[in-house]
Amino acid sequence: MVVGMRVTHPSAALVAWGNAWLTGHVGLDEAVDVVERLDGPHVAAGLPAESGDMPLRGALAALRVAGLSALRLALPAPGDPLGLTGPPAFNTAAIEAEEAVLLTIRDQTFGLIPTEDRRGSSYVGTRWTMHETRSAVADTPLLPEADHRLTVAVREATESLMSVDGTLEWRPEIAEALGALRDSHHHEQVGGLAPGYPARAHRVAALAGRLAVVVDLARGTEGATLSAAQVRHRAEALRDLDHAVRRAQVAACNSVLDTVS
Repeated sequence: MVVGMRVTHPSAALVAWGNAWLTGHVGLDEAVDVVERLDGPHVAAGLPAESGDMPLRGALAALRVAGLSALRLALPAPGDPLGLTGPPAFNTAAIEAEEAVLLTIRDQTFGLIPTEDRRGSSYVGTRWTMHETRSAVADTPLLPEADHRLTVAVREATESLMSVDGTLEWRPEIAEALGALRDSHHHEQVGGLAPGYPARAHRVAALAGRLAVVVDLARGTEGATLSAAQVRHRAEALRDLDHAVRRAQVAACNSVLDTVS
């Protein structure tokens, strides 16, 4: 776990620490150590001019020689290809994985999609597969926009969910988490991401990480006594909050590459 930020996506860790390495704020060994501390050993497959699996450290070094200059995060969902540039086959794979990393290598763009890598009964790691993608920068929100929308989403989700569930159907720990994020200044604390990112990105990433946990908890509640209309209302509120959370995570991780942050 990265201190101050709960990283639930391997792609987020790779983008944050990969960009910190590319910009000279950390060394390659430190970046890879942090990424692999989250999800075990990482290997990459399908790299240009390489055959078979390569350890992440060697893969990043080879990509740097090939002209790697930036990594961008994609966190798509069905009906929302956030951060993706195509083609359709790559988008479909990324949406199924719910994440991807877009690599800028000279004047081309490539995509990495992670999967769990199990070998035997004890080895668990992450395997990245490289895909060709369209050479374009995806239309994603900048950090100020994502920050504002996330703040609004916390307030709206709290009001909407509590109006549906009340105190009986709403799990106390979820209500308390949302209430604390809405009513306190906890989300203004700085932490997470990697060296070289602006303070605002650290704060937004930390808030989005905590909210992602809230969304997962809320989706796990059954709400057996709710009407069909109430179930739909709650699903819409959670979908809107998840939408804002994913945009905030993408904006925070990609902000080091933006001219405006």
